[in-house]
Amino acid sequence: MKGLIKAIVPKKWRPLAQELYGCLNIRTPRRRYLYRGANSLSVLQCAVSYNRYGGYCVPTSSRHRPAAKAVLSGQVYEPQTIEYMIANCGNRDIVHAGTFFGDFLPALSAALDSNALLWAYEPNLENFRCARITIELNGALNIRLTHAGLGAKGQQLFVATCDANGKPLGGASHIVNELSGPKNARPVEIVSIDDVIPSERDIGILQLDVEGYEKNALSGALTTIHRCLPILILEVLPDSDLEESEWFSETILSLGYAKITKLHGNSVYSAHPKQVSD
Repeated sequence: MKGLIKAIVPKKWRPLAQELYGCLNIRTPRRRYLYRGANSLSVLQCAVSYNRYGGYCVPTSSRHRPAAKAVLSGQVYEPQTIEYMIANCGNRDIVHAGTFFGDFLPALSAALDSNALLWAYEPNLENFRCARITIELNGALNIRLTHAGLGAKGQQLFVATCDANGKPLGGASHIVNELSGPKNARPVEIVSIDDVIPSERDIGILQLDVEGYEKNALSGALTTIHRCLPILILEVLPDSDLEESEWFSETILSLGYAKITKLHGNSVYSAHPKQVSD
């Protein structure tokens, strides 16, 4: 090929022709490098769907999950929780974790006051990538999305994204440590609310759907909770003893919080129950 280039390509263009040939020839070291690099980036498999609140990028690997099923059929997942948050966010910020593909994002973003922000956290990389596209689909400029899990302190742990049979967990992805986690768990950054939410932000709602990691996330938000006394919306798993624990009583209920309602699988606590809409 070099001889052919020399024979038919003018001298001044030969370096460029050889460079182009090197990029196209899979047998050359450079082409092999480019080929491997392209394949190392997983292609996002997703579908775009819509409901009354907006558009969503739904990972096809999670189409069996309840939230994905609802949105893919044009419905709203956990409509009571969303409507409650819309009615009670006022002019304050919302902290929302885990975000999954962003099934709450369009509704909450549209409901916020012009100066308020939605702080969203998602540890599963595929979910995070989809949530980022969901934000773009809706042109939402008031969302601060972070690829991280919430915990008691900043550290690196792992997120389980599949069950023991390799089936994607979707929104049920959960934080584990290296020793107890499954083989397919992936490393993820853990951050605390107190470290990443600026102290000047006024948080009105703290909503945690973090698959049993609520105590850790609350532990990393105690300064913010003391400062803002936000409404707490906590997913409660069937085997969770968080609400009955001495820690919860001494740390959260002692601030004046009371359980005021239950929405889907979420317990709602307020330190100002008379100021909260049903």
